[in-house]
Amino acid sequence: MRRLFLFVSVAMLLTSLSGCGYNTIQQNDEAVIAAWGDVEAAYQRRSDLIPNLIEVVKGYAAHEKDTLIAVTEARAQVGNVQIGTDVLDNPQAMAQFQAAQGGLSSALSRLMVVVERYPDLKANQNFLDLQHQLEGTENRINVARVRYNDAVRVFNSSIRSFPNNLTNNFLLKLPRKEPFKAEAGSEKAPTVKF
Repeated sequence: MRRLFLFVSVAMLLTSLSGCGYNTIQQNDEAVIAAWGDVEAAYQRRSDLIPNLIEVVKGYAAHEKDTLIAVTEARAQVGNVQIGTDVLDNPQAMAQFQAAQGGLSSALSRLMVVVERYPDLKANQNFLDLQHQLEGTENRINVARVRYNDAVRVFNSSIRSFPNNLTNNFLLKLPRKEPFKAEAGSEKAPTVKF
């Protein structure tokens, strides 16, 4: 009888451990990290395209120096923000990363407005190729952000739901991940002046 009780107790313990969510939480955490890697790769691709874009525009719009400098400085600002998986657990670091990327997006928008003034530049094949690559990269960034936010939602839900919350609170102690949020003022349409 004692052996039967011990066997049943061990079986119940193993069964309860399989439902504690440990593996699920770990899988969701890895999914967030992988999705963040996709976001970083998309932003890096955009950052790598910018020097080529600036060089092509420089040849046509040499007197638009302020805009070219703004784009270069915004790219440098993005390079100064240290990114890694530790950003995922730190709301301030995530906000700093998003602000730097938002500054670069704004500078690129101003550059595209400048380009409108130069019909020869808009017809230049190198510029057109770079512009298409940049548009594709912006789409990739958006897709990567959406996938990252989905992975964060799944992870955050998994560490807050029962019984996974017990496993996380007493064993793993993984913090909530920060999703991408809209930048302040993004609800207003930008004004474009020629």
